[in-house]
Amino acid sequence: MATVDFPEFRPPWYLKNGLAMTLYVDQVGRRIGSNPLNLPPVPYQDHIFPGQGGVPLFGRWAAPTQAKGTIIATYGITGSVDNQWYLKLLGRKAYQRGYGVVLFDWRAHGKTAELSPTLTSDGIYEGDDYLALAAAAKALGCPPPYWFMGYSLSGQLALWAAKAAMVLTAESPLSPADLGGVAVLCPSLDPLRSLQYLMAHPTGRYLERAIARELNRLAQRLYQAHPDHFDPAAIQRANSIWAFDHELVIPRLGFASVEDYYAANSPLPFMADLTVPTLVLYAADDPLFAPEIVPDLEAIAQANPNLELILTPYGGHVGYYSSAAGRALAQDPDPWWAWNRILDWVEHGS
Repeated sequence: MATVDFPEFRPPWYLKNGLAMTLYVDQVGRRIGSNPLNLPPVPYQDHIFPGQGGVPLFGRWAAPTQAKGTIIATYGITGSVDNQWYLKLLGRKAYQRGYGVVLFDWRAHGKTAELSPTLTSDGIYEGDDYLALAAAAKALGCPPPYWFMGYSLSGQLALWAAKAAMVLTAESPLSPADLGGVAVLCPSLDPLRSLQYLMAHPTGRYLERAIARELNRLAQRLYQAHPDHFDPAAIQRANSIWAFDHELVIPRLGFASVEDYYAANSPLPFMADLTVPTLVLYAADDPLFAPEIVPDLEAIAQANPNLELILTPYGGHVGYYSSAAGRALAQDPDPWWAWNRILDWVEHGS
């Protein structure tokens, strides 16, 4: 897939700070709600998809007549397809451009959590879930090529989908020609280094506590739906990201320690070997991830022609809100620079 010439990202002057950009976009999202572009609603249909190992995954799908392909995506560390406005934004923009869309609640999230007590693996099994979703979407009439997408933690999941797509079995209803590629925005690449980085900074500790509270609420909802599968005392102890994984996740996956788990689910070690076309949009000022990851990522991208890295000095964590000058430069209809670039890349490869 040929390299796309991307216009420069130009934020407003007051958002040339990663934390400011991240918080600003979060607040903008809360204000604009579920229809940030005033586009016609996507005619989604609810569906329960079979994931890897038969784990049921709740999702919504829609395909316009003569769709150019299908985008399959989910959200970050917490949330649901009902309340993640940034994911809905992608869905509306993709459908408007003529693509089928599958949005789903990943393991232990949203309505999927009501269907199954299966906990997250942060990519180890979710990568295969993307392939299972594509196969099911194909049966529903959502045409190939399939494009796997994610942002923040779901960017990590989608990168695992790129790894899984390299080894399709003979029994798979998908062929290599069915797979368009993977596009991720501000993905989690090295969980251990990034969590250590967060915990070493006062602002980072504040962000970590906010995420941990949401994870604990997730665990409480899982317990309410599946009381025989969870220990309330362990949930009580799961008061940090690290503790959540230690108390609830690694025992089920068979890891001896959280460190071992993070080493196993980190995408960074396998990204140099990816053969599926992959786009990574990454901001050097992302406040959630360790800055020393950036040179490692640059070196990997330089060595792998299948991996296209768009590294910007600004953008924050899943921010990328353009200034008026930036919109004019990119000829964008809205300020959402990252989704516009990702969809441009998809159209270039379709």
